[in-house]
Amino acid sequence: QVQLVESGGGLVQAGGSLRLSCAASGRTFSSCTMAWFRQAPGKEREFVAAISSSARSTYYLDSVKGRFTISRDNANISAYLQINNLKPEDTAVYYCAADRRGWGPRALRPGSYVYWGQGTQVTVSS
Repeated sequence: QVQLVESGGGLVQAGGSLRLSCAASGRTFSSCTMAWFRQAPGKEREFVAAISSSARSTYYLDSVKGRFTISRDNANISAYLQINNLKPEDTAVYYCAADRRGWGPRALRPGSYVYWGQGTQVTVSS
């Protein structure tokens, strides 16, 4: 069992930065693929970024490449999403997700994740 709690969201102006954190509990965190998804009002949940259990591999949504960086700290059982140069279209609730069933293209699909946080709101003003 893994429990996830996100934090770090807020209201920022376009061009600003935020660092989202995902604090996990549970002894299996280090073996989990971790990911961030987001959901804007009226839209489906969208993959943003994922990182393998070893942190050697990552995936990113094309529109966030170069602006978002996913990372993890297995010693502190946490994952992070550094968001730079925020744009109004980044406005959404951001969710942290975890799953132990290995790495690969499945990491891009929300259905691949068993464990989810409650979400943190990111609002970007223009």
